[in-house]
Amino acid sequence: MFLTVKNKIRNAGLKCRNVLANKSGDQMTGWLIVVLIVVVVGAIFLTLYKDSISTIWNSIVTKITSLLN
Repeated sequence: MFLTVKNKIRNAGLKCRNVLANKSGDQMTGWLIVVLIVVVVGAIFLTLYKDSISTIWNSIVTKITSLLN
């Protein structure tokens, strides 16, 4: 019985390693989907908070320039 449990654990480990090291296009497609989601969420964030970001950026630049003068 111990050998079958040990073999099952070993087989599960090998399957996990094969999935993580998969060289097929599925892994690349997954990364492309992640990048696409990040870009879309970033674009939405920048569109919604453009005025706030500009206000904060301008106050930071004003503070830095006043410190340098």
